[in-house]
Amino acid sequence: MIALTWRPLVQSTALMLAPLLGLLCSAMAASAAGLQSELVARGDYLVNGILICGNCHTRRGPSGEILAPQEVRDTALSGGQTWDEAAFKVTAPNITQDKDTGIGDYTDAELRQVLRKGIKRNGARVAVMPSGFYEIMTEHDLDAVIAYLRTLKPVSHAVPAPIYKRAQQHEIPPGGETPYSDAMLNDKIARGFYLATVGLCMECHTPWQSQAFADRLGAGGNEFHGPWGVSVSRNITASNSKGIGDWTDDEIKRAITQGIARNGSKLKPPMSFQYYANVSAADLDAIVAYLRTVPPRD
Repeated sequence: MIALTWRPLVQSTALMLAPLLGLLCSAMAASAAGLQSELVARGDYLVNGILICGNCHTRRGPSGEILAPQEVRDTALSGGQTWDEAAFKVTAPNITQDKDTGIGDYTDAELRQVLRKGIKRNGARVAVMPSGFYEIMTEHDLDAVIAYLRTLKPVSHAVPAPIYKRAQQHEIPPGGETPYSDAMLNDKIARGFYLATVGLCMECHTPWQSQAFADRLGAGGNEFHGPWGVSVSRNITASNSKGIGDWTDDEIKRAITQGIARNGSKLKPPMSFQYYANVSAADLDAIVAYLRTVPPRD
């Protein structure tokens, strides 16, 4: 009799709670969708901005120029750039969601390993990719990049396998050995260092020689050969005579985002100002603030 007495009460309570549970589930789903949307937006900002992914993974024009978005709308990030050097011959791979020629069947864990460690799912090292510069990336930003890459439409485009003539390296710039926390980015100089690192500033502007990070950080001097001829990475240390020490903040920002030097001349590839133009004003301020701290090298 007791069980029969309580049964209507239980049923009544369940009926009353059902709408509330439905609302709660809907709210949780909306919250999760909102977080995912924010993650994708952050990944979009990073991939198409400071990370300059398209600088390698999207084809360029006949003169080595970065093409306008509308010109590569259907092929962006599907690979295509080739480097034929003494040490290797490599074509940047397809990083769209195509399962046969891209990264569509990679798990998130495998993508994290590729980005941070430069190791593919088969254990081989990723071709020429400066993954050591991504060791510093926050967990949130790494998740954001992967979330955005998952939204790319699949493009079927196979590229040749890389040819290595010497062992590939995994260089990590000093200070970038471990992931930053989100809280660390609240400091302006630290944020600038973080952005300059994942933005590969010192990958091009530090001489390619042993111990260069220790004593020639930002000193420039690397040669880049291409359809444009030969370009040489400039000194971006705080040196007034050889670097950018006496440049104004606006002059530095113009060089980064418009590819225009202090004297008004146009910077040659592979300078990726078209991507850096998408960097926010606050992030640009942080980058410039960090560059001001780079010891002068003449």
